[in-house]
Amino acid sequence: MSDSTTAPASPVVLEAWFDLQCPDCFQALDDVRALREKYGDRLDVQLRHFPLAKHKHAYAAAQAAEEAVEQGKGWPYAEALLARTAELGDRGEPVLMEVATELGLDAEEFDTALIDGRHLLTVDADEAEGKAIKVTGTPTYVIDGERLDGGQSQDGLRERVEEIADRLLGA
Repeated sequence: MSDSTTAPASPVVLEAWFDLQCPDCFQALDDVRALREKYGDRLDVQLRHFPLAKHKHAYAAAQAAEEAVEQGKGWPYAEALLARTAELGDRGEPVLMEVATELGLDAEEFDTALIDGRHLLTVDADEAEGKAIKVTGTPTYVIDGERLDGGQSQDGLRERVEEIADRLLGA
């Protein structure tokens, strides 16, 4: 997702490879929020899509998040949707529209985007890039070319990201 938390000129980029139906990615939001708070606009956190095959609605969720970016609420949408991963798994795509409506997005345009597939190429490109850099699970972070896999365990990931960011920022 091209929506980032800061201005594009930020000196350090952290790519967060997420599946928006993944409960582990929901847990990882605490780390993302803590990193945003610590570094502010010096760290550009970019959400990248890596929908896992085991999550039936993750691909549609990624497309929905891209439409939320178009409407100016990419991160708020992703965070709200991640808070409802179980519900998304149980009820499916109606949850995507409900979250959009709750955030005040243009529901008609949102629905049209999901039907016409206008964000398929973006999601496919993220997924292909993720595979190329050996992302196998979510969440996975990439900072300064280093891949940190949180798919098995998130223990110590925030600290490792902070070590790299501090080094890159000269902190």
